Amino acid sequence: MAERHPSPGNGNTGLTFPGVSFFYTHKDEVLWALPQTDEQVEALQDLLNTTEVILWQPVVVENIKKDREVHFYVRASNINSIKAQLRQLTIQHKVLIEDVQGIIEKQIVNDTVNARGSSSYYENYHSMKEISKSKEKSKNAIWIDCGIHAREWISPAFCLWFIGHAIHVRERDQTMTTLLEHFDFYIMPVINVDGYEYTWSHPSNRLWRKSRSAHGNSKCIGTDMNRNFDAHWCGTGASHYECHETYCGPYPESEPEVKAVARFVRDHKDTIKAYITMHSYSQLVLFPYSYTMNKSKDHEELESLAQKAAKAIKRTTWKTYRPGAGAQTIYLAPGGSDDWAYDLGIKYSFTFELRDTGTYGFLLPSREIKPTCLEALSAVKVIAQHVLQNL
Repeated sequence: MAERHPSPGNGNTGLTFPGVSFFYTHKDEVLWALPQTDEQVEALQDLLNTTEVILWQPVVVENIKKDREVHFYVRASNINSIKAQLRQLTIQHKVLIEDVQGIIEKQIVNDTVNARGSSSYYENYHSMKEISKSKEKSKNAIWIDCGIHAREWISPAFCLWFIGHAIHVRERDQTMTTLLEHFDFYIMPVINVDGYEYTWSHPSNRLWRKSRSAHGNSKCIGTDMNRNFDAHWCGTGASHYECHETYCGPYPESEPEVKAVARFVRDHKDTIKAYITMHSYSQLVLFPYSYTMNKSKDHEELESLAQKAAKAIKRTTWKTYRPGAGAQTIYLAPGGSDDWAYDLGIKYSFTFELRDTGTYGFLLPSREIKPTCLEALSAVKVIAQHVLQNL
């Protein structure tokens, strides 16, 4: 697969933000397709492998399956050609998002509109320079990390939301007050700092996923940090090829951000009782394993708890989140942080795939931040309460 570095095509128009000028192509789109035969699956894989698109769901063409919807971003210059080929292949398809750049522009300009202390601050996306906080002494703890994949902006938004809720609303939330009395919460708002910053400073690459590390003489940049942990590293579901979206890196913990997280969690593994990592999108509550189809020794308990978390979300916003083991629910994904934490001995290890299911995908509007964070918070509290009861 070719490296995905979209560059401005024909029909560009300049857009200016404070201190920076960018160029956008009008009417880039996100398409939805549904291959319904093995022949259509193979044809769609070939088409997407040989054209300049960015896969959203699934993340690599090898995971395209019959009767499973596929979401992919297409630049304006390629739209007509790709739609024509889809029609020729009689593959059912439609437009999910019509004006990608318009959505990106609206999300970026709200970075510093509201004061940090205001509730509306936590209902917008924020750049790296806007995100930071520290911690205090240690007791039993729960780890929550966000932003391991650069384009999943709703993830850091949740971590900021959680911090704001814990600071400003705890006195009105008795459950949160109780949890804060018993647990330290280690919050990592953005693991993939360089990648996340890149999606802000280069809006034409808003859909960048990996880190920004260089690999020798390779022309391709970045490692998939969620394939870089030492948990069946680079097995089936990851790639040794630097240009692939699921590139696992040259060796486990090759990325300094991954190494730093792993070192901290290892150093605190006796006090960290739950590991929660936030991703998007698909509306899932996942638990180990993702690197194998085999069940973990705690499968039944984790499945029951994931179901309770999903029910809490349903009660909060009526949104449906599907619970399940990672590999069995979506696909094999070795080298993930949740499996690594579980094998380290942190039994309550979960991955959330936040909103939505494809209407906006990675470009979830800022108006969705509040309800998404409210529902995710309700699920996190259910997990934390279970952990507290089982210390």
